Amino acid sequence: MSTRAGGFDDPPAEVLAEAAAAFGLLATPARLHIVWALSQGESDVTGLAELVGGTLPSVSQHLTKLRLAGLVRSRREGRRQVYLVDDPDVVTVVRLMVGQLAARAGHAPARRVRLRDLSD
Repeated sequence: MSTRAGGFDDPPAEVLAEAAAAFGLLATPARLHIVWALSQGESDVTGLAELVGGTLPSVSQHLTKLRLAGLVRSRREGRRQVYLVDDPDVVTVVRLMVGQLAARAGHAPARRVRLRDLSD
C-alpha cells in the first residue's frame, strides 16, 4: 500500500477486485432492490418476491448469487429459508446510496419500486 497526499492508503489490488465484484453484483436493479428490502428486515423468498414484485424463480436466483458472494446469508426456520443482510456495512452502503439518489430525485427513499418496473 502507498500513502497518498490526503493521508489515505491505497488498498491492495485484491481488495479492490473484491469490492468491484461486490458492487458488480449490486449493479442490477433487481439485486439492489432485494438487498434494499433485506436491509429493512429479514424475509423468505415468497415475502421478497411479493415485496419487490418479482417471480419466485427470479428472486431465488438473485438470492443465490448474493449469498454466494457473501452479501446476504440465510438460515432455516422450520421449512422456510430466511434471508438477511447481517453485515451492517453493506446495509449502510445500500441505504446511503439509495437514500441519496432518492433525495436528489425528490423522492422519499422508502418509496417502493416494483422489481418488474426495473430492467435487469
